[in-house]
Amino acid sequence: MVMAPFKLQEDYWDTFELREEDIEFIYNLLLEAETPLTTGELVNELVGERIRQEKEAIEQQRSLGGDIYFPKGHYQVEQNLIFPSLAWRHGQVMNVRPGQNSDLGDFEVIQVRFDDGDTREYATGLEEHVLNQPPELDENDEGLNLRKVLENYREELEAHLDDGLRSREDFVRIAGRWFPRALLVDINAGNLNLAEAVLDMAGGGPLPTSALLEQLELPSNVNPKLLEVSMYLALQEDPRFDEVGAAGKVVWFLQRLEPPEVLEMPVTLRTSNIEYDRSGLTGEMQALERELDDELSPILGKTPALDEVEVRLIFPHWRAGTLPLSERIRHLFPTAYETPRIRFNLVDGDTGESFPAWVVRSKRYVTGLQEWYQSKELIPGSVIRVRRGKQPGEVILRRDNRRASREWIRTVLVGSDGGVVFAMLKQVVASSFDDRMAIAVPDVEAIDGVWTRMQKERSPFERTVVNIVRELAKLNPQSHVHASELYSAVNVVRRCPPGPILALLASRPFFVHVGDMYFRFADSESE
Repeated sequence: MVMAPFKLQEDYWDTFELREEDIEFIYNLLLEAETPLTTGELVNELVGERIRQEKEAIEQQRSLGGDIYFPKGHYQVEQNLIFPSLAWRHGQVMNVRPGQNSDLGDFEVIQVRFDDGDTREYATGLEEHVLNQPPELDENDEGLNLRKVLENYREELEAHLDDGLRSREDFVRIAGRWFPRALLVDINAGNLNLAEAVLDMAGGGPLPTSALLEQLELPSNVNPKLLEVSMYLALQEDPRFDEVGAAGKVVWFLQRLEPPEVLEMPVTLRTSNIEYDRSGLTGEMQALERELDDELSPILGKTPALDEVEVRLIFPHWRAGTLPLSERIRHLFPTAYETPRIRFNLVDGDTGESFPAWVVRSKRYVTGLQEWYQSKELIPGSVIRVRRGKQPGEVILRRDNRRASREWIRTVLVGSDGGVVFAMLKQVVASSFDDRMAIAVPDVEAIDGVWTRMQKERSPFERTVVNIVRELAKLNPQSHVHASELYSAVNVVRRCPPGPILALLASRPFFVHVGDMYFRFADSESE
């Protein structure tokens, strides 16, 4: 019989539930620190405290409800015993008699009745026996190893803690950090009005909380960290102010002075919900969808986190001065714990000059690139290289430099009847581009008029695609249209991810696949 070591219940962390004493521990921890802590930092402390408590509880099993049985001991009738070798079962001594074995010398035998009624006999008074060694904590128990618990359960534990603290009014979350509400300093309406004036004079911002506090007359005998936390919460709860810093950085901006395209999605990025059946998409179509990397496309498998990503502009983003925040590119841009809008710096990879831009997280785009697009003479279909900057919160943009030259480029024109026409015309091009997606737009205002008309008329999606296929087919001697060419052209008049377009190509008999993602339009089959 082997002595069972002290171990934690096997499913202890799998079935973890936040207890009231956990909340009290965290509350006291924050009171003592007088500093907001992240969920991760709190989980580190909470797991350490839980392990300490469980070790203490396990140690108390030595005397819980009786004495631990050791073969060397001597016991009395009615004495309560605990048997570690039997998974810590409890029993009571019913009888004591002399032992009969000359090889063992003098010893006794006790009769023990367990809680479940089972009766067994055990030798006592034996100085030499393997079970005389007191049980120790199992040093290999991963459930009692702080590092192992955090490695295996951190994500789940942080989710439990976040949910638990959000439900408590006595905690506030500030830039991803938690703090007791009771310690906050009162920030009144006059303080906030002054903060608004300070930001107004700074062009709306951005300014850190500390810069705003410098202008306010607040108690000087209060912990500066408490003042900053209190100011943060007051600004956060006032709709005039936006916290626009990336994760780990808190800066403020006046919402009324933010660029219009930050507060409201540009017209060319708005899309209506187009219902379509993805079951007909071939593997080749899905591969093209992943390659096009539209931010509105569903996530298709894991995307590698590349250091540099190529983006092929489509008309809606070119016109709005935005970049898509797609799965392939989003890791390069700053993110935040809570704020939906983040102000950061874009850097021209050629000149090193920086300019402000905004990540609009909820709508999946980056705005602030209009002037840069114009200065680089980009067109829809131009290729941009994007990589993370050396400084936190910076992103570097670069176009492939090439000498400006006249090239035959697919060009969109608007007829006198307001209809859209595509033609191959020579245009001056100063940047590298994707041959299939490049489209020159000589009259931007005319295309703006098409968008306005399309929104009013709400032309059926299929009709729009058919009309554009017919137009593009005229530019090719074989009347073939590539799917990526069609995707780029459709987006000149209507915002649409590639999925619905590919679904139409796959499901309509008048679209005939001729290989390598090229299609032709069979007029006879459409009648």
